[in-house]
Amino acid sequence: VEHGSYIDDAGIAAMKEHGTYLVPTLYLGDWMIDNVGLTHLPAPLLAKAKEVIPAARKNIAHAFAAGVKVALGTDAAVYPHGLNGHEFETMVKLGLTPLQSIQAGTLNAADLLGWAGKVGTLEAGAWADIVAVDGDPLKDITTLQRVKFVMKGGEVVKNEYAK
Repeated sequence: VEHGSYIDDAGIAAMKEHGTYLVPTLYLGDWMIDNVGLTHLPAPLLAKAKEVIPAARKNIAHAFAAGVKVALGTDAAVYPHGLNGHEFETMVKLGLTPLQSIQAGTLNAADLLGWAGKVGTLEAGAWADIVAVDGDPLKDITTLQRVKFVMKGGEVVKNEYAK
């Protein structure tokens, strides 16, 4: 279920019963409200976002507390590339632990996409997609907003440590 802004107890129960993932994609709304001048979105869409965000935060926090399976998504094309790490922080603010948030963006997202064992994990046979940050994201989840190193499929594509 993408967004799940108005999810209720019946929806949460059904998701748990069927093992359905929730992909809340919450940072998008925050960014839209904070950057109205950059969005070029029609006024009715911005008004809807302002209405939906408080309900979404409450309902998603309730779903997290109930133990619904969660994967991380971003709707990244709506806001500038490189801000995806904010979604981890948003999930933590609504009740996930930093580890659960990281797992939502790695193990759980891979499982949801049918790619478990290929991506989202560091193990033999996986694709060697790795990021590195300064600090410990389990203590400060915002470190994931400042990625210093990226390896994709075993190839280094960003390395600020080599400078």
